[in-house]
Amino acid sequence: MTGIALNSFWQNFLGHAPDWYKKTVIAFLVLNPLILVIVGPTLTGWVIVLEFIFTLAMALKCYPLQPGGLIAIEAVVLGMTSPQTVYDEVVAAFPVLLLLIFMVAGIYFMKELLLFTFTKILLKVRSKILLSLLFSFTAAFLSAFLDALTVTAVIISVAVGFFSVYHKVASGKQFTDAHEHGSDDSILESYATDLEEFRGFLRNLMMHAAVGTALGGVCTTVGEPQNLLIATYTEWEFIEFFLTMAPVTMPVLAVGLVTCVLLEIIKKFGYGNVLPEGVRSILVEFDEHQSAARTDKDNARLVIQAISAVFLVIALAFHVAEVGIIGLTIIVLQTAFNGVIEEHDLGHAFEEALPFTALLVVFFGIVGVIHDNHLFSPVITWVLSLPEEAQPGMFYIANGLLSAISDNVFVATVYIGEVHTAYTNGEISRALFDKLAVAINTGTNIPSVATPNGQAAFLFLLTSSVAPLIRLSYMTMVKMALPYTITMGVTGYLAVAYIL
Repeated sequence: MTGIALNSFWQNFLGHAPDWYKKTVIAFLVLNPLILVIVGPTLTGWVIVLEFIFTLAMALKCYPLQPGGLIAIEAVVLGMTSPQTVYDEVVAAFPVLLLLIFMVAGIYFMKELLLFTFTKILLKVRSKILLSLLFSFTAAFLSAFLDALTVTAVIISVAVGFFSVYHKVASGKQFTDAHEHGSDDSILESYATDLEEFRGFLRNLMMHAAVGTALGGVCTTVGEPQNLLIATYTEWEFIEFFLTMAPVTMPVLAVGLVTCVLLEIIKKFGYGNVLPEGVRSILVEFDEHQSAARTDKDNARLVIQAISAVFLVIALAFHVAEVGIIGLTIIVLQTAFNGVIEEHDLGHAFEEALPFTALLVVFFGIVGVIHDNHLFSPVITWVLSLPEEAQPGMFYIANGLLSAISDNVFVATVYIGEVHTAYTNGEISRALFDKLAVAINTGTNIPSVATPNGQAAFLFLLTSSVAPLIRLSYMTMVKMALPYTITMGVTGYLAVAYIL
C-alpha cells in the first residue's frame, strides 16, 4: 500500500516529464542546501542560475514554471533572496506584466482579421519568393505593434487550417466532412507526393514568418516582453525607442529580408518547396466556399477589428497610456462591439499569456538571487573596464550567446538591471547606458533565433499542433534558422560596434 502511494506521488510529480528529468530536478533541490553550507552563497547563487537556465533549455520536457518555480522558492527559503526583493522586482516590471496580461488578450480578439489577411496573402500570390518575403515582412510589421506570440499563433492557425483542408480532400472526403488530419493512413496514393511537397512548403513559410516576428519584435517597446522592461529603465516612449534602436534594427531587418529571398533562390537549408497546383486549386475552392458562407455579421466583426487595429497603432505611437492599459481598451472595444459578453468567452483570451506571466514572476525570483548576491558584478565590472567603444559590442555578443541557449527575456532582465544599477551608481554615463541598452535589446532578440529556446515564438511554434503535421522538429528548426542566425547576428554586431 505504501509502495503504491509513493509511486503515485512520483507519477504526479511533474506529470509525464521523463523520469531522468524528475530525478534531476529533485537532485537540484536536495544539493542546493548542501552546496550553500559547503561553498557559500556566491557559488550557490551561480548554481541556482545555471539550474534555472537548464529548466528553460528543457522547456520541451516540462514547462519551466513548475521546476523553475520550485528552485526559486527554495532560493527564498535558503535566504539567497527575500520575498521583498522579489516583490520589488515585480513592481519595477509592472508595465511588462500589464502588457502580457492585457495586450496579448486584446490581440486574441483580432485573430479573425489577422487570419483573413494571411489567408489572402497565401492564395493571391503565386511567386514562392514573393510569398515568403510577404510572410516574413507581414509577420515583422505585425510583431512591431502586436505580440510576437500572438502573430505566431495566427500563422499556425492558418497553416493548420489549410493543411487539414487538403488532408481531408486527399483522404477522399468533402469540405464539410469530419476528419482526423493527424494520421496519413487514409491518404489516397495519388495525393501522397503533393502532400509531402505541401508539408515542405508550409515548413518554409512557418520559419520565414517566425524569423519575421523576431525582426519586427526587436524594433518597438511592445514587440517582446523584455523590450518594455528596457524601455521602463531607459524611460523611452514608443517612438523614441524605435528611433534609438533603428541604427541596428533597420540594417538587420534589411539583411533578414534579403536572406529570406536568397534562401528561396538557392533552395538550401530546407527551403525552396513550392505549393503544388493541385493543392492550390483545392485551397482556392475552399476559400470561395468560406467566403460565400460569410454573413454581414461576420463582415461587421472584421470592420470593428480593423478599426481597433488602427486605434492600437495610433495609441502606441503617441503613448496615450501604458501599453497594458491600451491592450485593456482594445479588449473592451472589441468585445463590446462584437457581441462577446459571456465571462467564459472572455476567459479564453487570457489563457495564452498568463502561464508566461507567472513564469516571468519566477524569473524575478532568480533575478533577486543575482542582485542580492552580486553575481554579475564581476562580469559587468570587466566589460565596463574595456574601452568604452568596445563595451556595446561585447554586451551584444554576451547577450546573444546566452539567449541562444536560455530565454531572451530572462537574459535581458538580468543585464538591463545590472547596467541600470551601474548607471545610477554613477559608474557609467547616460550616453553609454543608452548604447548598452540598445546592445542588450538587440543582443537578446537577434542572435537568439539560433534555437527554439531563445525565442518564445520559436518555442511556441515547435510545441504547437502544426509542428508534427508538417514534420517540424527541434533540429529541423535549428538547421533552417542557421543562415538567418549568421547573417542577422553578424549584421547586428557590426551595427552595434560601428554604427551605434
